[in-house]
Amino acid sequence: MPLATLLLPLLAQIGPGGALPQAPLPVRGRKAPSQVSQPAPPPAAPQSTQLQNCLQLAMEDPSAAIDEAEGWLAAAKTPSERAGAKQCKAMALTRTDSWDEAAALFLSARDDTAATEPGERARLGALAGNALLVTGNTVAGLDALDHAHGEAHTANDRKLNGVIQIDRARALVALGRIAEASSALEEARYEMPDNHQAWLLSATLSRREGKLVEAQRQIERAAALMPVDPEIGLEAGVIAVQSGRDASARKSWQSVLVAAPGSQFAKTAQGYLDQLGPPRASPPK
Repeated sequence: MPLATLLLPLLAQIGPGGALPQAPLPVRGRKAPSQVSQPAPPPAAPQSTQLQNCLQLAMEDPSAAIDEAEGWLAAAKTPSERAGAKQCKAMALTRTDSWDEAAALFLSARDDTAATEPGERARLGALAGNALLVTGNTVAGLDALDHAHGEAHTANDRKLNGVIQIDRARALVALGRIAEASSALEEARYEMPDNHQAWLLSATLSRREGKLVEAQRQIERAAALMPVDPEIGLEAGVIAVQSGRDASARKSWQSVLVAAPGSQFAKTAQGYLDQLGPPRASPPK
């Protein structure tokens, strides 16, 4: 079931020059100010009609979905039915910010899923990992994502593996394991070369490591894949200003004001523009 991707800053950091805050790697899942959408699960396998209906209800009426899932679980006769009921209840719980309980249920649903379905096990493990990251339990979240990564490989599902590698990178950055995060994003780009988020996060990480030429190449690729994206505009501006290209930075941040007026992205862009100040006047001839 496609759901909207939700991003929230994970780390607040200052750039090398100390002038502009760096746009951090985000973590999917938690509500941010002015945002009300929900996390996007990794690509799903075909679902039963009962599960589809229950997940749809979870988006519309979480309390009713929890009741339905609990009734389904009580009547379940097979591990597959138990897994479906638990997944539905867990997704409903994410709508009420009950992330700890949701994570536990996603993991339990994964364990109820047959080993002959590694793709589905990987997807459920990734959902558990994201829920744990939202709670701040980064170590446990990474452990769940590591297991999901292995099962995605077993399933030979490149898209799912790429999504999981992006999430692993976020967790690894939070733990200060930057080299491993860079490797995870490299694999994500290989698995999903047309995924703008993989290129955006790669650019952010390259910039943080001071690899500005590489960061510029990566942010240009992200922009080519998603021309109107306020996050990309913000990051492009930070890379430009740290590279000494103030005019390009202003242009990038002004594009965010046009693309997403009134949003948090626009407020951040305006703050960057205010810090940078007006363009210097040309010297008289």
